[in-house]
Amino acid sequence: MQAERTIEEQSKDAFFEKIARLSEEMIAAHGKDFSMGALVLGARWIAEGRLEAERKAN
Repeated sequence: MQAERTIEEQSKDAFFEKIARLSEEMIAAHGKDFSMGALVLGARWIAEGRLEAERKAN
């Protein structure tokens, strides 16, 4: 028996699907190295709080 997914789980799955599609687009346009680098850079900005700082500055 499979339990129903919560709204939060459904939301997270939807974001993972978006990330997968975006990654595929970046790979097609610029290659795997670019795609991986962009995702790692995004993660680094999140960890450093740079995204919030950028939003506050604008």
